Amino acid sequence: MSRTETVLPSCRPAPRAAELVSSELAAFITPRALITVRKDGGFDVNGLVERWDDSPDLAVHGVGYLLHGLLDVVVDGQFAAVRSLDDQIEQLQEQLFAENGAGIEVQRRSFQLRKSLVLLRRVVLPMREVVNTLMRRDIHLIDEEMTHYFQDVYDHVLRATEWTEGLRDLVTTILETRLTIQGNRLNEIMKKLTGWAAIIAIPTAITGFYGQNIPYPGFGQTWGVVASVVLIAAIGGGLYAMFRR
Repeated sequence: MSRTETVLPSCRPAPRAAELVSSELAAFITPRALITVRKDGGFDVNGLVERWDDSPDLAVHGVGYLLHGLLDVVVDGQFAAVRSLDDQIEQLQEQLFAENGAGIEVQRRSFQLRKSLVLLRRVVLPMREVVNTLMRRDIHLIDEEMTHYFQDVYDHVLRATEWTEGLRDLVTTILETRLTIQGNRLNEIMKKLTGWAAIIAIPTAITGFYGQNIPYPGFGQTWGVVASVVLIAAIGGGLYAMFRR
C-alpha cells in the first residue's frame, strides 16, 4: 500500500498586533486514510471538521475530499494572517503622515511587521510546492473530479504568496519614507537654527562695535544708543523676513 507523507506549515494572527503564531501539521496520506499529527494545539481541528461537514456531497471522493478540506483550512489561515498584516500596514501608513508625528512607534511597528512577514513568507512559500506535489497524477492521490478543487487551492496559495511579497515591499517603502521624513524635518530645523544664528549675529556685531573704548559716531550721545538699537532692529527684522520667504 502506497503512502505519502507531507508537512503543512500553518500560521494565524497572534493576540498581540503585528505578530503571528506558526505551527506545523504532519499528514500521512494513504489510499484509504488521512492521518494528521499536530506538534501543538495551534491548528483548529474543529474548524477542519466543520469544513468537511459543509461539503458532504464531495465525500464520495474519499481521501482526496479529506485532503482538500485540510489544505483549504490551512491556506485560509494563511490568508487570514496576510489580511491581518495588511490592515495593520494600512494603519501604519496613516500614522506615518500624522501631523503630530508617530516618532519611534512607526519604526518599531515597521520592524515588527517586517519580522512577521518574513515568518509568513517561510510558511506560504513551501505550500506552493506541497500542493503542486499532491496534484501530480503519478502519485494517484486525487481523482479527476477533485482536480479543479485542488487547482482552486493552488491559486489561493499563489495569491497569498504574491500578497505577502507585496506587503514586504510596502513595509520596506514605509521604513524608507520614515527615514526621508526624518531627514526633511532635520533639514527644516537646521535651516531655522542657521537663520536665527545669523539674526543673533547682527546685535552681537553692533553691540561689540559700540563697546569699543574709542570714539565713534554718537559716542557718549543719546542718539548713538538710539541709532544702534534701530540698526539692530532693522537689520534683524530684514534677515527674519528674508529667511521666512
